[in-house]
Amino acid sequence: MIRPPREKVKQTWRKDENVIMEDVGPVVSIKNVKKAFGNNVVLNGINLEVKKGEVVVICGRSGSGKSTLLRCIDQLETIDNGKIYAAGHLMGFKDVKGKLIPLKDSAVAIQQRDIGMVFQNFNLFPHVSVLENIMMAPIKILKRNKTEVEREALQLLERVGLPDKKNAYPRQLSGGQQQRIAIARALAMKPKLMLFDEPTSALDPEMISEVLDVMIDLSKAGMTMIVVTHEMGFARAAADRVILMHDAQIVEDAEPRDFFEAPKSEHTRLFLSKILQH
Repeated sequence: MIRPPREKVKQTWRKDENVIMEDVGPVVSIKNVKKAFGNNVVLNGINLEVKKGEVVVICGRSGSGKSTLLRCIDQLETIDNGKIYAAGHLMGFKDVKGKLIPLKDSAVAIQQRDIGMVFQNFNLFPHVSVLENIMMAPIKILKRNKTEVEREALQLLERVGLPDKKNAYPRQLSGGQQQRIAIARALAMKPKLMLFDEPTSALDPEMISEVLDVMIDLSKAGMTMIVVTHEMGFARAAADRVILMHDAQIVEDAEPRDFFEAPKSEHTRLFLSKILQH
């Protein structure tokens, strides 16, 4: 399924460049980002923009830098060079007259509130119920009213197709159900951006589609999403753009039809020839 092109939006930055105007410009803007672990360069001059409501799928072989890029966007890893603007923030830094000053952890935590992240392993709190898992962050971090949060949490359970599991504990759920709860928990913070890092890689094959269906519904609802995955069916069905990373760089960035049918990079052609054989 190829979506019609979205209306282009003019990019506008606030004067201090620390915050993107919420109603214009990209939700994510990555500028010449570099990251290394010791001598191992994992991101080498990454430039990427993601518009509001776009779904961008990132694929590539293991070690190409995909997951590190997501972790840098959400400040779970710090970058060595460049800038990342995401969900209205200059992530991890404050720009003072052109000089980047690292933020304290407490300030970074405030930035992270606007970004939801779903990991391979569900990371649910094992000793509290499904409903409490979803309600915990809005109550403890945002200090919101419990009654209102509970109402929204029940709506999220409906949205991910698990309204009957509100009193269950994570150990009583299948892997696919746990991942859907993890998505609901991330949505409870009302993020402006959702990041998914191989959300189906830890699941049995029969559970993958139930998670992907929730993600497809999110994309139809206009959620801005960056998804690292090997699920090429999802990329065809839901992505506005598909990106291939190879050796710490972006080597292909195209609409799904062009990515799968007329890739420009030899690395993309080789990647597709291998992954589509399985």
